[in-house]
Amino acid sequence: MAEDRLKTLDKVRNIGIIAHIDAGKTTTTERILFYTGKTYKIGDIDEGNTQMDWMEQEKERGITIVSAATTAFWKDYRINIIDTPGHVDFTAEVERSLRVLDGGITVLDAEEGVQSQSETVWRQADKYKVPRLCFVNKMDKLGADFLATIKSIEDRLGANPLIMVLPIGVESSFTGIVHLMEQKAYIWKNDNLGAEFEVTDVPEDMKAQVQEYRHKLVEKIAETDDALTDKYLHGQEISDDELKAALRRAVIAYKLVPIFAGSSLRNKGVQPLLDAVVDYLPSPLDVGEIIGINPKTGEEVKRTPQADQPLAGLAFKIQIDPHVGKLTYFRVYSGKVAAGSYIYNSSKNENERIGRILLMHANHREEIKEAYAGEIVALVGLKDTITGDTLSDEKEPIVLEKISFPEPVISLAIEPKTKADQEKLGLALKRLSEEDPTFSIKTNHETGQTIISGMGELQLEVMVDRMKREFGVLANVGAPQVAYKETIKQTAEGEGKYIRQSGGRGQYGHCFLRVEPKPRGEGYEFINAIKGGAIPSEFIISIQKGVKETMENGILLGYPLVDMNVTVYDGSFHEVDSSDVAFKIAASQALQAATRKAQLSLLEPIMKVEVTTPSEFMGDVIGDLSSKRGQILGTEEKGKATIINAMVPLAELSKYETTLRSMSQGRAHSYLEPSHYEEVPKNIVEAMLAKSTFTGRVE
Repeated sequence: MAEDRLKTLDKVRNIGIIAHIDAGKTTTTERILFYTGKTYKIGDIDEGNTQMDWMEQEKERGITIVSAATTAFWKDYRINIIDTPGHVDFTAEVERSLRVLDGGITVLDAEEGVQSQSETVWRQADKYKVPRLCFVNKMDKLGADFLATIKSIEDRLGANPLIMVLPIGVESSFTGIVHLMEQKAYIWKNDNLGAEFEVTDVPEDMKAQVQEYRHKLVEKIAETDDALTDKYLHGQEISDDELKAALRRAVIAYKLVPIFAGSSLRNKGVQPLLDAVVDYLPSPLDVGEIIGINPKTGEEVKRTPQADQPLAGLAFKIQIDPHVGKLTYFRVYSGKVAAGSYIYNSSKNENERIGRILLMHANHREEIKEAYAGEIVALVGLKDTITGDTLSDEKEPIVLEKISFPEPVISLAIEPKTKADQEKLGLALKRLSEEDPTFSIKTNHETGQTIISGMGELQLEVMVDRMKREFGVLANVGAPQVAYKETIKQTAEGEGKYIRQSGGRGQYGHCFLRVEPKPRGEGYEFINAIKGGAIPSEFIISIQKGVKETMENGILLGYPLVDMNVTVYDGSFHEVDSSDVAFKIAASQALQAATRKAQLSLLEPIMKVEVTTPSEFMGDVIGDLSSKRGQILGTEEKGKATIINAMVPLAELSKYETTLRSMSQGRAHSYLEPSHYEEVPKNIVEAMLAKSTFTGRVE
């Protein structure tokens, strides 16, 4: 049985479709599903009837919000596809999908070329070393330029593109492609469903160009393989089979990125792309062993993608389903998992029971009894497993590398409209934060408000909308607020002493803390440097709790403190009166005293902004960005448009798209993504302090 599984594993492809917003990812996925016979009616985003964008909000907005998983078959190969969002607010969806995929298709717009989000998702794919193909989509669009798009792949992505096809015609005259490996032309007769195409000889007027690019193709593939280089240099013939085998190795080793072209909306060019997925992207066997840590011994352990190995896999996504409850999307790396069995969560050291195993097709499902190495399935019945947890065999535990997510940059206050909504609100927020790791919730103890935070206004808007539709919660929402942070600039020490005598047993806690700045983005670390039992170890935990709570609530303006070491190095205790509470309060006092001497400063999120505008409005747009404390990084011309790149504080960008549209007669558009945190200028901090009602500040 395991042998059969291994043979079929060779015919599995786990792929994702990644791209900039509006490059045509979902449309491309829809065509793939149609041609692989998964759907009988082709979906259309403009009509709101796509298979993969199944959430109500996705249909209304015409964008992908959650990554949808599906399984399709092409030439007896099984392709598990994850269609990811292109919008930066949903970056967690892309991150976690790439973590479990073996290969990817990057979709690019033939007119726009490589855009900002294309770069971001490309870097995310680089991080997880995902081999990929490129599909230059929208070849029928006005201004489409195949070779310019390839130049932008080289320049902006630093990739090594390999041109696999040449387009026949461009813009409205685009009718098909010439496949350089096969030296044949694929001509689509018309736009409707495009399943019908004919394979003919290369058009006469393209023969010279095809010869030139075929020569470049052979040369580039030969360079990646010593035996072929030798053949090539000696002028020997290299067969297509040899070229294909070498190209497959080069793609998996990420030396080459094959480039295809077409128009998904017009149903042209998708079938050769599917052939390339089968021919060049890796199977789970090609990815080979995965490495993790044994949580009991701390030693490195390896697993190979075989059904007879101990179970190991990663929970990469949680989804709340109205029919079956909580779905845990799971990539099986080794071993097998059966419905009704127990599974060990090695990240949390606890057992969970699997109720059912489902094969997903967007939001339709098919129940299966077992899942084997290399498969992506959804498990029903897991209660405590969250995104990034490793599920494994209890006798041979392993913890795989977790998925890291960016910090939220924007937040807003939310409160239930009625008393009846109060309880439902808590449940809805808990469920939604389980689904999306970049969506966080905290309570402001001073105002009693619930604060939700995320990657952008669109994400928070969608979450509030989902609470209303899926959980029936009505809520009042405040204006979006920037997620500032506080930090220190120098080392300082502080003392905290809490003594209370109130008849009977008193309270006594006393400690000295040292605070030291850390480089930006390195977070917080608590260090215990107590010698000789000056404070018993059970109270060190109380000090740590007091420090953590105070850091979360902030000292300057009520924003969390970050990027610092806090060391407890001395103190004293009372045999009878010392308590957890007393040391918690003493730690809070000591931290406040130390940070006030350590030059507290405020940090704000800086956004990477890319504005595409008709050239006549360039001056106005640059002037406006500069007035928003923006730093202009550069401009580039693209036809009649100018692309302006800048770094601008998020605090200055409220309703920016509206401002931009009114400034450019509705013709300019912008793209924003979080870049990093930077110190807020002194004059702005002073103005904020003057307005603040935060009472945590003791002058």
